[in-house]
Amino acid sequence: MSEITGQTGLRAGASAVVNESYSFACMRCGYGWEQSYEIEHHTDAAGHEFVLYVADGQVVPSPLSKPTCQNCDGHLVRIMRPGRVESARNAAHRPHRVPPQAGPVQAPTADAEAEGAGEREQREDHHWHLSDLLHPFQRKAS
Repeated sequence: MSEITGQTGLRAGASAVVNESYSFACMRCGYGWEQSYEIEHHTDAAGHEFVLYVADGQVVPSPLSKPTCQNCDGHLVRIMRPGRVESARNAAHRPHRVPPQAGPVQAPTADAEAEGAGEREQREDHHWHLSDLLHPFQRKAS
């Protein structure tokens, strides 16, 4: 998600530049987008460190502090790892799986039903108690 690239000459005084990308989804209108940022690390005259977020060559506010939807200007925005919006778009455009056409159906036989019932009884007979699960963690009193 992030990559330190060193100084790129965007602004003088940057000690390091980190590239980060995020996916955003607005919980109000459903709009999704992705954005990459160059995060420049600087030190001011007093020796305090600060960062500048640069997107498309422009200094922008931190997307992590109060993200704003590009579609509806809402602030209820979910931030995700990069690629999530693109993968959702790709999934939406994939052809849907077509179920196979119906054909003749065979009715279950009495033997198959009996086998299924036996398996269900075996599964139902075995159940766990909390004490069984906690047994390895119990200490013996000395």
